[in-house]
Amino acid sequence: MPKRVIFHELKTPEEALSTVLSFVKGTEVEYVALEDSYMRVLAEDVYARVDVPPFDRATMDGFALRAEDTFGADELHPVKLRLSGLSINAGDSKLPTVEGGSAVEIATGAPLPPGANAVVPVEYTKAEGGYLTIYRSVTPMDNVMSAGSDIMMGELALRRCTLIREREVGVLAAVGVDKVPVFRRPKVAIISTGNELVKPGSPLSMGKIYDINTYTIAHGVREVGGEPFLMGIVRDDEAEMEEAIKGALGKSDIVLLSGGTSAGALDISYRVLDRFGPPGVIVHGLNVKPGKPTVVAVSREGKLIVGLPGYPSSALMIFNIIVKPILAKMQCLTLSQATVRAQVAVRVEGARGRRGLNPVSLVETENGVKAYPLPAESGAISTLAYAEGYIEIPENRDFLEEGEWVEVKLFTQQYRPANLYIMGSHDVALDSALLPILPGWVTPKVLNIGSLEGLKAAVRGEADVAGVHLVDEETGEYNEPFVRKYGEGRVKLVVGYMREQGIILPRGNPMGVRGFEDLVRLKLRVVNRNRGAGTRFLFDRLLREYAAKVGVKFEDLTKSIPGYYHEARTHTAVAAAVAQGRADAGVGIRAAAEMYGLDFIPLAWERYDFVVPVSKLSKDSVRVFVNMLKSDEFKRRLGSIPGYRVLENTGEFAD
Repeated sequence: MPKRVIFHELKTPEEALSTVLSFVKGTEVEYVALEDSYMRVLAEDVYARVDVPPFDRATMDGFALRAEDTFGADELHPVKLRLSGLSINAGDSKLPTVEGGSAVEIATGAPLPPGANAVVPVEYTKAEGGYLTIYRSVTPMDNVMSAGSDIMMGELALRRCTLIREREVGVLAAVGVDKVPVFRRPKVAIISTGNELVKPGSPLSMGKIYDINTYTIAHGVREVGGEPFLMGIVRDDEAEMEEAIKGALGKSDIVLLSGGTSAGALDISYRVLDRFGPPGVIVHGLNVKPGKPTVVAVSREGKLIVGLPGYPSSALMIFNIIVKPILAKMQCLTLSQATVRAQVAVRVEGARGRRGLNPVSLVETENGVKAYPLPAESGAISTLAYAEGYIEIPENRDFLEEGEWVEVKLFTQQYRPANLYIMGSHDVALDSALLPILPGWVTPKVLNIGSLEGLKAAVRGEADVAGVHLVDEETGEYNEPFVRKYGEGRVKLVVGYMREQGIILPRGNPMGVRGFEDLVRLKLRVVNRNRGAGTRFLFDRLLREYAAKVGVKFEDLTKSIPGYYHEARTHTAVAAAVAQGRADAGVGIRAAAEMYGLDFIPLAWERYDFVVPVSKLSKDSVRVFVNMLKSDEFKRRLGSIPGYRVLENTGEFAD
């Protein structure tokens, strides 16, 4: 049995990066056509071989003349000059000479003719009968761009290591460069490891998952200017992994692996990587969470091999921290970490002695940007889609308090805020019937944080719209009691639609469940919804009623239910758990059961409404959202989803 590895010396990201960068070598210089130079890094200083512009030229339409002939001219005392019958246009090379007391018509960009030293704008003149009347004086070189005034011949136009984008390529074109010296793109081999991985598009059998890291890492490589080579999936086998790395080193400048880096018995990459030395492994373990099992080795040829964690969000964060700077240095590129200053929306737990890396989703509010922590589990795939970046919690902090200001390190160089923030309970109809018919200028962001947290976010003005389905245990009334309790006067309730809740069961109902009480009586394994979700409120209400009926404490009853504390954030996650045999039953909406071909026992129809802050009622995207609720198109689409129905006053504000 393979020996488990122990992380003896954990490095901070800064220590690890300092060690790793000392081994990084730059790539060779190559020449590319000017039109192919976008996002390439200049490998040599570029000096101007011509003046820019190469001649004195007019900056506007008018008349070229000698400035001194206009001195004293104004509306009351105009000056009259002889007008040449010629005109000078951009690109002309045969130019007339301007004598004293004369002027010649000239177009923007045209070369200034000999004898002239200024241009008077056409709007201050009147041409008539071979003469030009001028109503405003000019001084020498007015409305003229001098030769070399932009860039002089011999001047340094662009420095080595400059990233070439639309502005830089303009400078290169202006000085006549057609072949651009750039650093060759780093060739990056990407290998995913794990017996559980299959390629997207292949059938997904039990215990298997699709390979994600190959594609997220490849796009990350492209973003920083590298050229990815996808080497495929390697099983947890030392010989197979060693052979794959050997092949990858032969065709690349750096090799990236994901998975196989932690202390589990099957995590073997650190042993394999060390064989490619000396020096072999130079970093094994970072003092961060997630990302502790990161490993970096150097081959005997001096090429880096980086082992990233297997979980996608963890791999992506370590890629940003360690790999991006490596690829940047290979190309002489300076990376500036794009950040956004934000307030933590809720309390965030630290990593107890390690630096916590917490992915966050950003929300624009009237009081600044709020950072909503996303699931901290490094295996949470949805984090990749919803996180704009991550925050760091220092090693000596157990938590960050709600409202603390933090620097959010962005995954990309630009942050594009949404203009419609929708929080609250997950809903299939919202995703499939309403959001698709919003006009293109509305850019929604949906955060499934549960009904109660969504309502609170709306009260705080962080959510533009919050989807809620909270039932009052005493009255059975939906949503309005909670609006009165938490947001009286600060939010408005918009009537939504009805959803059918019930028990989701395996196809054929093999356990013979007839109703809610059988979930407890048969001791079925259940999957529950997250705390704060409306379905969780419904489930707990039914359990309290059952507990009172049989004379037991609610707390004792929940402890006796297998899976009660197994929480899923969405209705489809509940259905998936039942479909895959990880649970015998769960409470959710009919639509989720239908998606997975499962059985469904109805429990109740519930109202799914929307809460809007009073301060957001006039916001254009919010008004469009509310109006769409009333539209025939939405009602038609909603009616086609199993377990949904519209109300007469859908889209209207509740009294």
